[in-house]
Amino acid sequence: MNWKERILLILLASVNFTHILDFMVMMPLGNFLMPYFNITPGQFSVIVASYSISAAVSGFAAAFYVDGYDRKKVLLFGYIGFTIGTLCCGIAPSYLLLLLARITAGLFGGLIGAQVLSIVADSFPYEKRGQAMGILFSAFSLASIVGVPSALYLAGWLGWHSPFLSIGGLGIIITVLLMRYLPSMSSHIHGQRIKPIVMLKNVMTSRMQLVALGLSAALMLGHFLIIPFLNPYMEFNVGFTDTQRNMIYMVGGIATFITSPLIGKMADKYGKHNTFMFFALVSLIPIFLITNMPAIKYYYVLIVTGIWFVLSTGRGIPAQAIISNVVPAEQRGSFMSFNGSIQQLFSGIASLIAGMIVISKPDHTIVHYSWVGYLSIVIVLFSVFIAKKLKGYEQ
Repeated sequence: MNWKERILLILLASVNFTHILDFMVMMPLGNFLMPYFNITPGQFSVIVASYSISAAVSGFAAAFYVDGYDRKKVLLFGYIGFTIGTLCCGIAPSYLLLLLARITAGLFGGLIGAQVLSIVADSFPYEKRGQAMGILFSAFSLASIVGVPSALYLAGWLGWHSPFLSIGGLGIIITVLLMRYLPSMSSHIHGQRIKPIVMLKNVMTSRMQLVALGLSAALMLGHFLIIPFLNPYMEFNVGFTDTQRNMIYMVGGIATFITSPLIGKMADKYGKHNTFMFFALVSLIPIFLITNMPAIKYYYVLIVTGIWFVLSTGRGIPAQAIISNVVPAEQRGSFMSFNGSIQQLFSGIASLIAGMIVISKPDHTIVHYSWVGYLSIVIVLFSVFIAKKLKGYEQ
C-alpha cells in the first residue's frame, strides 16, 4: 500500500470516526438524557432511531443520483450538513428540538457511509479490499477507545451538550482537510445516467443485490438490538460506575483497533465468506452472556464485552467487502447508497424494537434485556444463512 492510498484511508477513516462517534455516543448518553429531559426508554429509543431512519430516507433518495457526480463533492456536501446538524444537537434546549437536530444530522449523514465505502471499493481491487476495509473499520475501534470514553467524560464534566459540540468542531477541521487532500473521484461516470426507475428495477430484479442488501439488514438488526441499552444495563443492573462503563468501550475499542487490520488480512487470505461465517457463529456466545449478565466481577465483564466487540467487527469487515463487490464500479455509488440506507433503516428499527421490549423500573433497573439478546442470536444465525446464499454471486 503506497502513501497516497494510506492518506486516502486516513482521511476516510477520520470521516468515519466522527460519523460513527456521533451515532455511538447518543446511546451511552441515555443515562444523561433520560433524567435530563424526563423521558422514558421508548422516547429515548426514538431519538436514537430518528438519526438512522432519516439517514435511510436520504440514502435511498441519493441512490438514484450519486453515480452521476464526483464522489468527493457528494461526500463533502453530506459531511458539511452532518457537521452542522451535530452542532445543532449540542445547543438543543428541549427534547423535541434535539429530535429535530438528530433528524437533520441523519439526513446528511445518510450520504456519508455509502460514499466512503464506494471510494474505497473504487480505489482498491477486490483482492486488497479486505485489508482496506480493515483499516477503515479501525475508525470504529478508535471511536470506542478515545471517542466514547472522552465524550462520556465531557458529558459528566460539562454536560451532555459538550460531546456534540466537540464532534462538530472536529468535523469542521476534517472538512478543510477533505477539501485540500481528497482527490476528485469521477472515473465512475460514464455516458448517459441511468433513469431512477431503471436503477430501482435493476436492484429489485437482481437476486445477487437483494441478497446482499438482506445481509446488511440482518447484520444491523442483530447488532443494534444490543447496543442502545448496553450502557444503562451495565450501570443499573450490573452496578458499574461511570468510569467502569467507559472502560468497557475503551477495552473493546483497543481490542478491535488491534484486530481489525488482522481480520481484513485474514479475509483476503482465507476468503471473505469463510471469515464471515467463523466470526458470525462465534459471536453468538458473548451475545448470550452480555444480555444475561448478573452482577459479577468487573474483569469478567471486560473480557466478554471486549470479545464481543472484536467478533462483531469480524462479521462486518468481510461482509462489507463481499457486499461492495456485487455490482460494477459505475453502479457502485448507487448500490452502496441503497446499502447504506438499508443499514441505517434497520439499525433504527433495531433501536425501536429494543425500546419496545426493554422496560425500565422506577429504580431504573432494565428488564427483558435477555429477550433482546435471544432475538439478536436468531437474527445473526439468519445472516449466516443469507451469506451462504450470496456465496458464488460475486462480480
